[in-house]
Amino acid sequence: MTDTVIDVEGLRRGYAGGFEAVRGVSFSVERGEIFALLGTNGAGKTSTVELLEGLAAPTGGRVRVFGLDPYTRRADVRPRTGVMLQEGGFPSDLTVAETVRMWSGVTSAARPAPEVLELVGLGARSAVRVTQLSGGERRRLDLAMALLGRPEVLFLDEPTTGMDPEGRRDTWALVRELRAQGTTVLLTTHYLEEAEELADRLGILHEGELVLSGTPAEVTATRPARIRFTLPEGMPAGRLPLALHAAAHGRQVEIRTGRLQADLGALLRWAHDTGVELAGLDARSASLEEAFLEIARDRRRAAGRSGGADGTTEGAGDAADTTMARTR
Repeated sequence: MTDTVIDVEGLRRGYAGGFEAVRGVSFSVERGEIFALLGTNGAGKTSTVELLEGLAAPTGGRVRVFGLDPYTRRADVRPRTGVMLQEGGFPSDLTVAETVRMWSGVTSAARPAPEVLELVGLGARSAVRVTQLSGGERRRLDLAMALLGRPEVLFLDEPTTGMDPEGRRDTWALVRELRAQGTTVLLTTHYLEEAEELADRLGILHEGELVLSGTPAEVTATRPARIRFTLPEGMPAGRLPLALHAAAHGRQVEIRTGRLQADLGALLRWAHDTGVELAGLDARSASLEEAFLEIARDRRRAAGRSGGADGTTEGAGDAADTTMARTR
């Protein structure tokens, strides 16, 4: 039996001028689950999360957190949630410990300051002023504020931006620990590796619509795997088994396939039988990054065919996709 904590049905959010940032989005998140919302800039992630947090009323559809409307029942929902925004905006002249104590005054059943600072790895920095913290340390402080009230639901908006690799891994470990304790996490991130590492399930937003959702494995399975290798000098790609549908650029060969194990087996049998060495052989399923970028490109191509996008918009989307890929 499932225990749905977040339930979203046909959610819409419009702005002045007729722009609709969220268009009929539906998904649910179970207790103790990490759900990641992915999308390029402008896909509707922030607009969706703000509705879940009760910061605005939807213009259509329905959202429930703990079975309650987070906008009209904000006083009941807010004490049970923690929110980590992209920027905390804390007073720069206060120390880390002073900041936590100040926030504790408006937080129900707040953790002791030393406890929450140790939790996020800032125990040794409690006497340092906020203005002297690095970008990654400020993100840790933002996370500390989100965890202060022992939330049942935690909203994390780009939680590891600015952190070094060690800080990112430490934060991942903490999020997993919170999940193990029963905390429900809704995560937005530009780091696709982060979503792949943390999310039990994820949803991909594109231009305000949820275009695909499922486990990371289910999402990547919608895209072909690839096999790459280099043929020996003088060996034409035409000698490869016809069923492999290989694309060759000189001696470099790439096979895109939805049957990775079968096609790799056929390739290796052929290589063995013909005595051919396949240099640099690399076979792998699609990564979440590859799946994400291909889904975005497919959607733009479909919009272009239907007259929904012009060349300028498509180019902007390519730039956004490239930015997202490079942040891994």
